[in-house]
Amino acid sequence: MDFNLTPEQEALRQEFETFFSDIEKTAPENHTAKIDYCYEHDDAWAFHREVGKKLGQKGWLSLPWPKELGGKGLGQMEQLIFQEIRAYHRISGFDPGPVVAAAGVLERGTEEQKKKWLPLIASGETTWCEGWSEPNSGSDLASITATTGVEDGDDWVINGQKVWTTGAHRCSHMILLARTDPKAPKHQGITYFLTPIEGMRGIEVRPILRMYRGHSFNEVFFDNFRVPKKNIIGEVHKGWYVLMAGMDFERTGVAFVAESRRDFDELVEFIKENGYDGRSPAEVAIVRHRLAQCQIELETWRQWAYYVAWLQSKGAHVPGESSAVKRFGSELMVKISQVGLDIMGMYGPLKEGSKWARLEGRFEYACQHDLGMTIAGGTTEVQKNIIAWMELELPRK
Repeated sequence: MDFNLTPEQEALRQEFETFFSDIEKTAPENHTAKIDYCYEHDDAWAFHREVGKKLGQKGWLSLPWPKELGGKGLGQMEQLIFQEIRAYHRISGFDPGPVVAAAGVLERGTEEQKKKWLPLIASGETTWCEGWSEPNSGSDLASITATTGVEDGDDWVINGQKVWTTGAHRCSHMILLARTDPKAPKHQGITYFLTPIEGMRGIEVRPILRMYRGHSFNEVFFDNFRVPKKNIIGEVHKGWYVLMAGMDFERTGVAFVAESRRDFDELVEFIKENGYDGRSPAEVAIVRHRLAQCQIELETWRQWAYYVAWLQSKGAHVPGESSAVKRFGSELMVKISQVGLDIMGMYGPLKEGSKWARLEGRFEYACQHDLGMTIAGGTTEVQKNIIAWMELELPRK
């Protein structure tokens, strides 16, 4: 792998840097790149929507798509550069539309579907959530049975329940998985739908409130919710394979690297400038060692994410590598948030809004939020199983 950017990539990086640096100056107070924060706060959500539309106007939501389909025709490396700089400047951007939904349409959609869905996604006018997990099917997503689809004329009628649906109360559209053949093996008999949900009949969104504050998760109930047949991506009963087209790209996660890097950089500056009894924490050996280890692991994570993107840019299918990056990175996020909380001492547990809070209470929030990243997008245990099956060729049982 060549770690050097091409002159064209470097010019693009500078363009991204200038744009997002300017955008960050207009962000609401205490804004963060964590999309959950946007779902929780009205001003943050409005800002997120505004930025999304600007990105759509610049064509940056469709960087790696073919030019003939409305994209820039760039590669995965350019996409990663974009995601990294965006997230470092705390501009939230994880919307499964341009990544997961678009990947499914690009890989398995008909020409008519590409003409319909890709411009909508690329415009930034739509926002997307993932109607995947169910009360008894989360990590083992292929086992979904609670949401069913039955063919009825030109539609499929959806009934059942989804849970932990992040952003369903805010988003306009959903990537929906439904069991359409109850007799098929679990990885079969699933159909992949794209559908509007905002203002639609037959769907109810109920909030799941978290203990530590905020509302980003939801339960979603379907009661004879109708989805046109033309909204099925890929073949009926073979939606699992459409879903897999987008998951490898979701799991590389360079944006999460950049989020953690920004928090870490601010933590380092904080301890240089603050101390007690005339002594800076930066002079304490254990503090220096813990920060040094975080620095090593952050750079490892970043290079690994770029390596996986480079493999993908060469056409490689790398589920094992993607899972390894996801596992390593999500656990490192937890580690960094805990290191930050510890090093900040009594300031660490103070929440955003407290007059005594430092760094806007980011590490208090991160300590509670980032633990969930070891579950979101596939648990650590699931990632290890994928690595065992795909990379080590170990038996599944």
